[in-house]
Amino acid sequence: MEFSYMTRQKNIERLKNEELDLLVIGGGITGAGVAVQAVASDIKTGLIDMQDFAEGTSSRSTKLVHGGLRYLKTFDVEVVSDTVRERAVVQGIAPHIPRPFPMLLPIYDEPASTFNMFSLKVAMDLYDRLAGVDGTKYANYTINREEVIQREPEINQNRLLGAGVYLDYVNNDSRLVIENIKEANNLGGIIASRIKALSAIYDSNGNIKGVTAADELTGEKFDIRAKLVINTTGPWVDKLFALNKAKSKIPNMRPTKGIHLVVDETRLSVPQPTYFDSGMGDGRMIFVVPREGKTYFGTTDTDYHGDYRHPRVEREDVDYLLKALNKHFPKTEVSLKDIEASWAGLRPLIAGNSSSDYNGGGANTGKVSEKSFLHLTETIGLFNENKATREDVEQAISQLKTARTEADLNPSQVSRGSSLDVGEDRLITLSGGKITDYRKMAAGALELIRKMLKDNFDVESKQIDSKKLQVSGGHFDPTNVEDTLEFYKTITMEKGIPEKRALDLANRFGSNTPRVISYAKKVKTEKTALDLAEQLSLYYSINEEMTLTPVDYLLRRTNHILFHADRIEKIKEPIVEEMAIILKWSDEQKNKMRAELEQVISESKLNYLKKSRQKQLIG
Repeated sequence: MEFSYMTRQKNIERLKNEELDLLVIGGGITGAGVAVQAVASDIKTGLIDMQDFAEGTSSRSTKLVHGGLRYLKTFDVEVVSDTVRERAVVQGIAPHIPRPFPMLLPIYDEPASTFNMFSLKVAMDLYDRLAGVDGTKYANYTINREEVIQREPEINQNRLLGAGVYLDYVNNDSRLVIENIKEANNLGGIIASRIKALSAIYDSNGNIKGVTAADELTGEKFDIRAKLVINTTGPWVDKLFALNKAKSKIPNMRPTKGIHLVVDETRLSVPQPTYFDSGMGDGRMIFVVPREGKTYFGTTDTDYHGDYRHPRVEREDVDYLLKALNKHFPKTEVSLKDIEASWAGLRPLIAGNSSSDYNGGGANTGKVSEKSFLHLTETIGLFNENKATREDVEQAISQLKTARTEADLNPSQVSRGSSLDVGEDRLITLSGGKITDYRKMAAGALELIRKMLKDNFDVESKQIDSKKLQVSGGHFDPTNVEDTLEFYKTITMEKGIPEKRALDLANRFGSNTPRVISYAKKVKTEKTALDLAEQLSLYYSINEEMTLTPVDYLLRRTNHILFHADRIEKIKEPIVEEMAIILKWSDEQKNKMRAELEQVISESKLNYLKKSRQKQLIG
């Protein structure tokens, strides 16, 4: 279904002239989840974002759908249980995006280690029971020191004991957002990117009834009227226009910055995602993930007070990650010059919430007493043998006695919990959370929204089961993913596209693949350096994914800037030229788009840090 620049123009006119039941402000994963569920509930819904969809936090994650094993290091069973169950739901509604990829967790004989081999096995067994994968091909197992070295020859072997292997999922965060957005559009949502909410509009009773907005492309200002407004702007929730915070009841945010670095697999090769203690004594853990011929690693977790719209990777971030990486892979000696791409993002953490943190810690970070620990492990053992109930495990956890607690939280100990608030002015604010929980967060908000529409405006809406609301591209049997994608690959190859490129398209677009290859009749490959697969992807994204700039396409609709640095130089100019033709840009517009793209690529490559380093060496 069309979702293009022209759709955007039509939707702006509708936003100007039609009253909405619900206006969603923020087109990241949270807003996208709310929008698709609202539209499916027959709620007349609009969504705006001041940037491209997912341009902020939702395209800058670790690109995994975590099961939350790290939370078991503080025995936060409820968090893990909720997370693994919700992960399965997300895989069901977007089966072409989250993909199972078992995680390797090496264990060292070190005092600061999160797990030892015994506690890791206990945690993994409980994790599998909670995830419902015990007894399946995804069930956890341990491997000895020798097998770890066989799998990862470059890993640090000093005091290495072995490793655990457990189920986790890789993810394409920005694709998950756009597929939710597209489904909302397909169901009748009124959606436009690059529309900024400037100020709230209130009725005579002081209730919010819309916003004054601005088109970021033209500068035009206009009003959008809505019975209800929900703020889903992530790190911006407490900065959104000039709100009366006392009446709006918005939680204070404490965003933290996380960065990731990308190198070619020839510089660092791992067979599967690997997860280990940072080795810095700070309680953090580091991911190393293979992807598309590259390896990326992260993340940091530091308080952030800069420009929310443009967080950058700084030298201290790079130094920290390189130190942690090279400690665990000492033979690689990865350095700044090896980094091909990077990204930095903000986590929308809520200040003052002291439950489990991003890296699995919490307010209680002290050691567990021996008696309490033994009682807990015995109970878990009985639970795994079906001789104890979940309630027994939870009671054992509640009886844990810790040696100390920390009153002051460092940035890695801020809750990833979510918050749903309604102010006196009826502004709804949905904040916090993490990408795995987006569907569940949206469902909670929809329950409230439906009630408010009924109670305050006598507007009826439909009850839906959002666990079965598949997103665009995901309309196929989630239990038969591999065979389905194999079929889409085959029909794509019939257009003359090589197998690897055909599989790339099938994985990216899922059940929309037939729509993508239908553009074959519109492209002219002899006039461009782009191959047919790239042209089909580009045409589809412009016409059906509201792709407005080369950066939208090369960074968020695809991962080219992040994981295809070796190809980007070849295709970037043909992409600009092709988009200029399709979108009818003037020479001035084309030059502006080209300059923006060059800036983003240069920053992703960390050229500003590499030049600074070079000057220091010369000096």
